[in-house]
Amino acid sequence: MNKAVQPARSVRWQASHISEARNRVGLPQADFAALLGVSVRTLQDWEQGRRNPSGAAQTLLRVAMLYPETLRDLTSQDATA
Repeated sequence: MNKAVQPARSVRWQASHISEARNRVGLPQADFAALLGVSVRTLQDWEQGRRNPSGAAQTLLRVAMLYPETLRDLTSQDATA
């Protein structure tokens, strides 16, 4: 069962999808922003629809939506390192 995967840059992210991705991972804004390598303000701007994530950030957001446990694993590994 192959899904057609669109490049991250061609997907327009809605603000609600960004907060949904964060909620799936189960992190507060500050921790999710740190995981993505952006400021809390940037994440807030994305979640409120004022700005759009870059291509790299969009890829990480897709991972958060499809495989939230992977990002949770990364945060737990960072905490023990």
